[in-house]
Amino acid sequence: MLYRELGKTGEQVSILGFGAMRLPTTNSNGNIDEEKATEMLTYGIDNGINIIDTAYTYHTDKMGDDPGNSEPFIGEFLQSGFREKVLLSTKSPSWIVEKKEDLDFYLEEQLKRLQTDSIDIYLLHTLSESNWQTLKSVDVFEFMDRVLESGKVKHIGFSTHAELETLVEILDDYDKWEVALTQMNYLDESYQTGLSGLQYLNSLNVGNMIMEPLRGGRLVQNVPDSVLNIMNNSEVKRTPLEWALEYLWDMESVDCVLSGMNSIEQVKENIEIANRSKINSISSHDKQIIKEVAREYNSLKGNDCTQCMYCMPCPEGVDIPNCFKEYNISKMLDNPAASAMQYFSLIPDENKPENCTKCNKCLRLCPQMINIPEELDKVHDLFGDEFDHF
Repeated sequence: MLYRELGKTGEQVSILGFGAMRLPTTNSNGNIDEEKATEMLTYGIDNGINIIDTAYTYHTDKMGDDPGNSEPFIGEFLQSGFREKVLLSTKSPSWIVEKKEDLDFYLEEQLKRLQTDSIDIYLLHTLSESNWQTLKSVDVFEFMDRVLESGKVKHIGFSTHAELETLVEILDDYDKWEVALTQMNYLDESYQTGLSGLQYLNSLNVGNMIMEPLRGGRLVQNVPDSVLNIMNNSEVKRTPLEWALEYLWDMESVDCVLSGMNSIEQVKENIEIANRSKINSISSHDKQIIKEVAREYNSLKGNDCTQCMYCMPCPEGVDIPNCFKEYNISKMLDNPAASAMQYFSLIPDENKPENCTKCNKCLRLCPQMINIPEELDKVHDLFGDEFDHF
């Protein structure tokens, strides 16, 4: 396994990390198949993976605020002689925090669930512009300073699905950040924090971990023939999985890629690819192939929204551009169930399409001449009213 230094933490981290959000289950997302998951984690660690990433709410049956079963399972697994072999990363449920005492409450609960007295990497989970303001109002800086000094947390960081401006604000507000977890794959160069975010994190020497390298598995499932034909024009022949992972590991600014593996076969395949990956190993010709693949995927989207924002603000509060963004991604990758998690977690209920009253004020504003109310109906028809896609 290859290792890279995780920014200013100084930790040597395997380029492939084990994401514990999509462990194998039986009957429901909350019921982890412990035998299979134990086999996968054991094989991964025995073959070089040295970081496991989980969160307070991973492996629940419904998306929300309830504690999931991932942390307790990981905590029990690590008692079998593995705790000293891995960096343990988990996330505080920042969107639930309403008062300063909540920060300590969740950390103490997570320490118990994980059966440890110290968390190696503690991330404030899915920071957004709004919940970051809430956290600052309850003196999150004092909390972070204190838990670092006490040793309950070794390295502090955050995860985010926000836009670049919010990432910069968060980073500029606190000078002790050591790790950030952002979304990146070859379709997301200009999505959320994007490549510019990676570059800014690198300039600050903040350790950079990547989530959604496969877009929830969608970059390797049901790949269109038109995409496969483009990939076959490369100098080095790669599987869709190799394209997705090597694209990231080719970058100097990427320290660790977290993969939500859910079978022993996936663990073995990912490790095999990681073992032969290197920085700057993709030829200029093949980098152009990646761009052509991304363009082909984009041509398969559901409507022509360019995210110009001319339709905003909607008088009813509908987040038109982001509703269309997740809708278009689901169409590109032909997997609405997999896209639903992002749709329901990133877009609040008050900003969803069902709030559209068809006032039609947006119609004259769209330079692409999209019938926005009709397209919003399609978004709602695709995703439904609630996240029940497990």
